[in-house]
Amino acid sequence: MQVNGTPFRSIWLTPDKPEVLVIDQTLLPFVFEVRTLTSSSETAHAIREMVVRGAPLIGATAACGLFLAAASDASEDNLRRACEELLSSRPTAVNLRWALDRMLPLLLEVSESERAGRAQELAQQICDEDVNTNSAIGDHGLTLISEAANACPHRPVNILTHCNAGWLATVDWGTALAPIFKAHDQGIAVHVWVDETRPRNQGASLTAWELGAHGVSHTVIADNAGGHLMQHGEVDLCIVGSDRTTRAGDVCNKIGTYLKALAAHDNGIPFYAALPSSTVDWTISDGVRDIPIEERAEEEVSHICGRDSEADRLVRVRIIPDGSSAANPAFDVTPRKLVDGLITERGVVKACEDDLISLFPQDAEVRNI
Repeated sequence: MQVNGTPFRSIWLTPDKPEVLVIDQTLLPFVFEVRTLTSSSETAHAIREMVVRGAPLIGATAACGLFLAAASDASEDNLRRACEELLSSRPTAVNLRWALDRMLPLLLEVSESERAGRAQELAQQICDEDVNTNSAIGDHGLTLISEAANACPHRPVNILTHCNAGWLATVDWGTALAPIFKAHDQGIAVHVWVDETRPRNQGASLTAWELGAHGVSHTVIADNAGGHLMQHGEVDLCIVGSDRTTRAGDVCNKIGTYLKALAAHDNGIPFYAALPSSTVDWTISDGVRDIPIEERAEEEVSHICGRDSEADRLVRVRIIPDGSSAANPAFDVTPRKLVDGLITERGVVKACEDDLISLFPQDAEVRNI
C-alpha cells in the first residue's frame, strides 16, 4: 500500500544488516514514524506494546525477531530463549507460534554459522507469503462484494467492519479490508462503516486512516451503533478479521466482534471472517473454552489518547473517575453458528471443520485430524 504516494509494507528487513523496520502503529493516525528493531527483545517489546499488531503481522514480526536473535547469537540455547520471549509477548494470536514453529526446526537443521543467513531467508519468505496470501483473500472476498453490488446496483455496498484488519494488521493488503480495497480498485461503489473499536480505537485510528489513504468512502461510528444501522437496512454485509480460528470455525477477534455477529444474525445480514490459514488453530475445536483471552492493562480503558489540535501534540487523558477499576479483555469468541463463512486464501467456506479440512487437508493431516 502507499503512504503519500510512497509504497510501504508494515514491516521489512534491511538487506545488508540485521535490522527490521516497522511502522509504529501507536502513533497513527497523527504521526507516521518508522521504528528500527535490532534484537529479539526489542521485537517482543514491539509486539507486546502493540507497535505492531494484527495476527498475521505478529507472526511475520516474530519471524523477523527470530532472525535478529540468530544474527546476534545463533546457538540453540539463544534461539530457544528468543522463541520463549516472543511467544510470551501476546498469547491469543496463533500466527506467532505458527511462525516460530515453522522456523526453529529448519534453523536447527543447519550449522550454527549458517543459521543467521537461513533465518533471514525464512523471515523474508514468511513476509512475502503473507502478501500473496492476503491478496488471494482479497480476490475471494471480492466475489462476495460483487454479488452484493449486483443486488443493489443504484447505491454503494455498505460493509461494516470491526477493529483493524487492513494492511497495517498484515505485511500488506490486509484480510478483512483486502476485498474492500480490490472492490474499490475495480470501480465498485463501496462504503464502510468503521467501528471505533474501544478501548484502543483501532478502527477509528487505523482502519479509517487506511481507507482514507486509499480513497474508500467510510464513516466512523460508535461501537454500539452497528445494531441500529443493521435494523434500518444500512448494512449489507459484515467482514471482520480473526486472531485465532478453531478447526471447527469459531472465530476469536477483537473484543466486541461477538456482539456484531449477534446483531447481524438477528437481522439476517451475512457475517464473514477473513483470515489466512496460518490463523487456524487445528489443535482446538471449542473457541470459548480453549482460546486464551489476553487481559491487557486497565489503563487502556481508563485513559484515551488523541491529538490536542490547539497545542498540536498527542495527549493522554483519564476518562473514568479516580478510584474506579477497569477490566480489559482484548478479544472475544464468535461461535461458528453466527459466522456465515470464512474467507481464506483458497476460497470461501462454511465455518465448520469438514469444510476447513477439505480446503486445507495437508494442515489437518499434520495434526492427525
